[in-house]
Amino acid sequence: MSTTDAGTAVITLTEAELDPWVTHASTRHWLTGPGLPSDSGVLTFAGLRREGLRTVGDSTGDPDDRLSAELREQLVIGGLLGPAGLETESVLLDGATGEISTTHFLHDRPDLMDRRPLAPSLRTLVRFAEATDELAGLRGQFASYAGRYGLKAVAEASQHLLAVFRDGTDGEPAPFWKMAALIRPLSLVAGRGGTSGLSLDLPHRLLDQEFGPGKVARFEDVDFPSTLTHEPTRRFLREVGLPEDAHVFSLDTDVPLATLAEYYAETGAPTELPSGAHRLIRLGHLIEDNSLVIDGETGAVLNWSEPEATLYPLNTDVSTLAFTLWLLHRERAIDAQSDHELTTDTYDQLAMTMLQVLSAVDPTGVTAGGARRHYWTDAFQDEAGGVL
Repeated sequence: MSTTDAGTAVITLTEAELDPWVTHASTRHWLTGPGLPSDSGVLTFAGLRREGLRTVGDSTGDPDDRLSAELREQLVIGGLLGPAGLETESVLLDGATGEISTTHFLHDRPDLMDRRPLAPSLRTLVRFAEATDELAGLRGQFASYAGRYGLKAVAEASQHLLAVFRDGTDGEPAPFWKMAALIRPLSLVAGRGGTSGLSLDLPHRLLDQEFGPGKVARFEDVDFPSTLTHEPTRRFLREVGLPEDAHVFSLDTDVPLATLAEYYAETGAPTELPSGAHRLIRLGHLIEDNSLVIDGETGAVLNWSEPEATLYPLNTDVSTLAFTLWLLHRERAIDAQSDHELTTDTYDQLAMTMLQVLSAVDPTGVTAGGARRHYWTDAFQDEAGGVL
């Protein structure tokens, strides 16, 4: 195996390293010639670099011969990447046909393992990954989208990416790529940190268009506690507002906004309140006994878990909170339009895609670290809870 450093590093294998596992001629040519990118925002081939080609059977051990015959001889060549570069699924190569699929390794129950289609060939896989990376970086074929934002940019980028994925797959890309084309361009809906003084500049009336007339609440200065001093947050709540009911979030609209201390003084305080509860403004209710609060001084959006009596980071500010609620609502609408194709059999891939979009716009969940809870990360990945 070798790695070249001309431009983007690639991984190639020798003819001897391919024997006897890879017999498909064009796949052998690709692995000995163009090779595989060693660095991608979508895929990793680090395992191939470290360990060379290995079968699923070799990787699981499978001492009781419980793997299906279909899976046993598939070759493990890499993995799909989620937020923070964590590997989520293993990428497999069929050495006889050149087809690419994915699987979740279940070392305790290899009999339950199966595989899902990903691409008809390595060449197609690499091309799709490159296009996805170019969208994320607004470069290459997506360079013209730099500086553009709004629903029109989202729609055009989605059609552009879908056209790439349909080319070479007889018009039917694997679900992973189809959801990438529908979901990843949603990050283009908002501009980045301009006139608003917040992380995002949302298009005018974006929330009204998404949630419907009269479904977005805007506040007046009289509604704000004196401890809400962060002016960009006050302006956003006055001029843009937040949806009253966003499936996982219900806004407090019946009374003026209260600090966390004031709220629990009225409703009955838990055993303890967090430090600075007088400057934490409760915006509303998240499901599972969580309150959504804003730090009145900084504008940071936090999750107050009442059962745990603990504050956790939620969003950078109200602009990224609004984007998150819009993203969830838009995904549910897209899924409904496709007869729930996104959430059928590939929920885990959808959750990963959604989290990648959210982390690209608001890295709070990534920077919070694995040791700290992040409400959106948990909610997206909870298939039984039905958030997506």
